[in-house]
Amino acid sequence: MNPKIQKLTEEIDKITHRIKSLEARLVELKTQKDELEKTEIVEMVRSVSATPEELAAFIRAFRETGGEPNYFKTQEDYVNENE
Repeated sequence: MNPKIQKLTEEIDKITHRIKSLEARLVELKTQKDELEKTEIVEMVRSVSATPEELAAFIRAFRETGGEPNYFKTQEDYVNENE
């Protein structure tokens, strides 16, 4: 086989192996990130002194307002909505 072809084939194999290794690492990192986010959410929920029913009502209200609860609105926002 032509030495140049052999060299390119070896480099392709090496890079292919590296890509697979990086893809596996990426999956691992995404999994770790997801777990940390879930842990953070659980800690936030546990820090709120609300019953499960109150928390569920808050989440429903949050979703109904398009992700922005009314208590984040300023008086100016209410005036602008009524114009």
